[in-house]
Amino acid sequence: AAFWADAIGTFFGGILGTSSVTTYGESMAGVYEGGRTGLTAMWIAFFNFLSMFFAPLFGSIPTLSTGPALIMVGVFMAEGLGTIDWHDYVQAIPSVVTVLLMPATYKIEVGIIAGLMTLAMIKILTLRIVFNLP
Repeated sequence: AAFWADAIGTFFGGILGTSSVTTYGESMAGVYEGGRTGLTAMWIAFFNFLSMFFAPLFGSIPTLSTGPALIMVGVFMAEGLGTIDWHDYVQAIPSVVTVLLMPATYKIEVGIIAGLMTLAMIKILTLRIVFNLP
């Protein structure tokens, strides 16, 4: 049921011009908090629909005032960097590529795909994909 809610949200989000990643991110947060039936995703879709009408109001807020909130988002995202084994170059190099390309290109998806491609190339070139070496 949650996948259907995601699919419907992605469909209508695409019609309205939003990113498809947004619906999955919101749904994932709902499932993480305990929502399992898809009803959580439907509520999120409903409130996202309501927020469409508040977009002009939010658009009038100067972009300078969103800086502190974005800094906190960056801090929360950076917490995950602590779990990376920086001594293992198979983890470290793709992580650095991902972290550096996201702000440099202004696109999260470019950083993620570059990190995944870097990881795949390192695994192939070091033969870890074949032998599963430590």
